[in-house]
Amino acid sequence: MNKFLFFFFSFLLISFSSFSQKEGRIIGHIQDKNTLETLMGVNLLVEGTSLGTTTDENGRFNLTLPVGTYSITASFLGYRTSTLYSIEVTSGNDRIINFEMDPESEVLEGVVINFNRNASAKTTDMITPLSVQQLTSQEIKSNPGGNFDVSKVVQTLPGVGLSNGVGERNDIIIRGGAPNENVYYLDGIEIPVLNHFQTQGSSGGAQGILNVSFIESLKLTTSAFDSKYNDALASTFVIKQRNGNPDRFSGNVRVSLTETALTLEGPLSTKTTFLSSVRKSYLGLLFNIVDLPIRPDFYDFQYKVNHEFNDKTTLTAIGIGAIDDFSFAETKESTPEDIYILRSTPYINQWTYTMGFNLNRKIENGFMNFALSRNMFHTTIDKFEDEQRIEENRTLLVNSDEIENKFRFDYNKFVNGWRFSSGLDAQYVGYFGEVFNKISNELKDENGAIISPGRTISFNSQINFFKYGMFAQIAKRFYKDRLLISGGIRTDMNSFTNTGNNPLKTLSPRLSASYSLNERWNLNGSVGTYYKAPIYTSLGYKDDHGDFINRDLEYTRSTHYVLGTKFLPNRSLRFTFEGYFKQYSDYPISESTGVSQANQGTQFGSVGSERILSIGDGQTYGLELFMQQKMTDRLFYVASYSYVVSKFSGFDGVLKPSSWDNRHLFSATVGYQFNNNWDLGLKYRFAGGNPYTPFDMPASQQNYLLLGQGVLDADMLNQNRLLNYNQLDLRVDKKFNFNKTSLIAYLDVQNLLVQESESNPNYTFQRNADNTGFQTTNGQPVQMDGSNAIPIILENKSAHPLPTLGIIFEF
Repeated sequence: MNKFLFFFFSFLLISFSSFSQKEGRIIGHIQDKNTLETLMGVNLLVEGTSLGTTTDENGRFNLTLPVGTYSITASFLGYRTSTLYSIEVTSGNDRIINFEMDPESEVLEGVVINFNRNASAKTTDMITPLSVQQLTSQEIKSNPGGNFDVSKVVQTLPGVGLSNGVGERNDIIIRGGAPNENVYYLDGIEIPVLNHFQTQGSSGGAQGILNVSFIESLKLTTSAFDSKYNDALASTFVIKQRNGNPDRFSGNVRVSLTETALTLEGPLSTKTTFLSSVRKSYLGLLFNIVDLPIRPDFYDFQYKVNHEFNDKTTLTAIGIGAIDDFSFAETKESTPEDIYILRSTPYINQWTYTMGFNLNRKIENGFMNFALSRNMFHTTIDKFEDEQRIEENRTLLVNSDEIENKFRFDYNKFVNGWRFSSGLDAQYVGYFGEVFNKISNELKDENGAIISPGRTISFNSQINFFKYGMFAQIAKRFYKDRLLISGGIRTDMNSFTNTGNNPLKTLSPRLSASYSLNERWNLNGSVGTYYKAPIYTSLGYKDDHGDFINRDLEYTRSTHYVLGTKFLPNRSLRFTFEGYFKQYSDYPISESTGVSQANQGTQFGSVGSERILSIGDGQTYGLELFMQQKMTDRLFYVASYSYVVSKFSGFDGVLKPSSWDNRHLFSATVGYQFNNNWDLGLKYRFAGGNPYTPFDMPASQQNYLLLGQGVLDADMLNQNRLLNYNQLDLRVDKKFNFNKTSLIAYLDVQNLLVQESESNPNYTFQRNADNTGFQTTNGQPVQMDGSNAIPIILENKSAHPLPTLGIIFEF
């Protein structure tokens, strides 16, 4: 490895100054944001140069530039000027960018009435004027410590917390809400599974599935949700993919120490383009080399095909899928921590896919979308006593399928400054679940009397039902564009739960406003109520009599109140400040533990297969400050601070800190482009310690051999806190441009300063001297109830840097 690093860095230090200046292309398309009509004659200027071009009759443009990083500005009479930053031009792939230009509402005799076009607070999204953060593909790719993973990159945005004290998993915690309160849309198609090794009933996992080479932009909205999105309580992720290159066949290969990914794109005909990719990890091989007990491996694939029937009608087909295998192996020198992992973590085998079609039809002053999709998530979770994989030692088996067939229609018009949209969606849902779960051993007192009988859950279930909803949204700017008002309403229903067909129970109005004080400052506010349907694992749960007893579950409700301001000193620099309060009701609570499900979702496996009651309440509130400087003169930086409080109630109705109650979150990222195509990036993150629940020591001792882990003391819910989290990440890139290809070599190091982080502690028994079994108080074999074992608590601290070395070859 040391020799490899030496030759790698020696290769990077070779000077390519003797090569002639290389060129690359930027191609793209410009359209009206509200009607999607193509715009001909738009002027494009490469800032800092005299270079530029205009769009043709199809709204397309083509720019050939020396390799480098540029800002491109589009201007057109009757539209607000728009700038895209950090457009990286190489001699390999063409850079494909697209503009959606926002029309001015006040036009008089050919003169646009507006504020200073170089810095206007009016450039606010009409539907969601606040609580919005956006990332481009280049910002995701170059994020230090992100390792091309969308889920990891968004963890640095304001209001986004960490799960379990560290950033190792991709659980996205938004403004104190649980991981399953977020929804994800890819080109208008919902993708319920975003990560490899996803937790069933939640949304987190170990590694993102999306290929960053496909992404054009990502918009994270943390309140004031567009009414066309259902089931969002904490956030919506709207991810837009670019089309494939319409002019030539091209692609890239990314190779690192952990994975290999191949991306291909090009034209299939004069009206059809494609994008496709496949990725294979070899984490299992790497972990075997470094002698870790876990063996995770995965594949994923992705595609997009875009076909233009004519200038009014476009059909888009997308697909994304993954195959995961999470297994274990004994290490050469097993530590107590290795033994704990083997005993406590289940074997996981999963596969998932989402496939969909979106038909876009332009109409007068607007457009219509018809979306049809299908997604499936299969998971098998298997766990055994003492890792002895025989039937009689099995403690957990979950074998399930979740299938959704979805249709969505939305109708959008933009007339006289009014933007109106409405539509409906319908789903046919299928859930199959085979569940076997030993919950606890039989508990006895010192005299042998039974205190609590052992408990086992075992059932097979199959449910099929419909989910459907309707929505409408309207927005308008007033007073020469100073005041923006946006309002919407939505209702959701289903054919399975007892009250699911009552549209009034989920009627969810929302109202937002933004007022421009001047060309740089504006004030924003919103209030809205949002609902989320119960998860399928809970709806499919059966009791001992074979009845679906969770039919009485209600939709979880959350009402948001947000107030904030935005300051734009210039086009490339912005500051935002927001305060929010979220009130939850009808939150699901576990009947067996009395604990809110708001605290679950970050463990590997499955949640929700138990008796659930919709009686919980919750509150989250906080403040967010955000500063972003887009790249100008080689430098960019981003910083955010969030104060967040997250509390939820259990059976007792008392609001207690949830597992996501970090209180303080800080993140800062800075990047600089040096001469000779060297890039340097640094990212620092701080998070207050997560609350955690101590163990019920007697119950843990009696059930450890069965469960392979301790039993939490629900009466002491989240009364302890982990250490604060600190991490500095580094990224170094070196680009080499050749005649028709390019090469990017990169080094990405997470936790550069080897700072110690802490996760929830683990409960286990003391091992004997030769680490072949458990030490006991009487020298005899350990009893099944653990009565002669010696309990210990393992601190779960780590301080290891995680380097990733790789190359990207573009052709």
